[in-house]
Amino acid sequence: MANAILMAAGLGTRLRPLTDTMPKPLLKIGNEPMIETVLRALQEVSVRKIYLLVGFLGKQFDYLQKKYHNLEIIINPDFQTVNNISSIYYAADKLLESDNFICEADLFIQDSHILKQNLSSSGYFGAMIKGYSSDWVFDLDRNGRITRVGRGGKDQYNMVGLSYFTAEDSKILSCIVKNAYKQPGYETLFWDEIVNKNLDKLKLKIYPVSKNQIVEIDTIEEFNKINEEVSRGSKRIS
Repeated sequence: MANAILMAAGLGTRLRPLTDTMPKPLLKIGNEPMIETVLRALQEVSVRKIYLLVGFLGKQFDYLQKKYHNLEIIINPDFQTVNNISSIYYAADKLLESDNFICEADLFIQDSHILKQNLSSSGYFGAMIKGYSSDWVFDLDRNGRITRVGRGGKDQYNMVGLSYFTAEDSKILSCIVKNAYKQPGYETLFWDEIVNKNLDKLKLKIYPVSKNQIVEIDTIEEFNKINEEVSRGSKRIS
């Protein structure tokens, strides 16, 4: 049975002013905070323990500990000065306990079945985007193993903010993140960049999802559009 590392420490600057007084994962799509669509999906696959990393306005997440008995909050004290590698760093010891889902908390998961795939090895969930994308993408070799995690690519799987690491690879991830922390320039690092630098040690594949099953919201325009579609009962989000 897997655990989950859920990252919710960020400032959500791209959704200001909505995030001036509320953390981005607690913004509601329809009548439900985004983070609770993630938590519901995790509960449906019976994760053993959920570790929620908080920082900005972190006290607002406290109610979740009463609602979800298997959720534990961990404070990320570096959230204002260090990129999201800091959340993985402060959860590094928790990675040693089992297999792990690693999730961004500001996702809107419409279809919880995406977590019910046969997770036979470590990997990132990804949505195929035709044409050029400047977002985070994955290069794959002929066997489907990830050979690059980075920005920019054409006709490739795009990152959707969700990944799965076996216990073996979780231990490797814990070690490499701890080693990277406090090294020159660590403050600006995304944790995925550490993964990219150590793909020779990790065995990662892609778990395909539709972009309509899980949505990352990066702008106020996207947030308003999705809310409008959900309120209309739209079956598809584009």
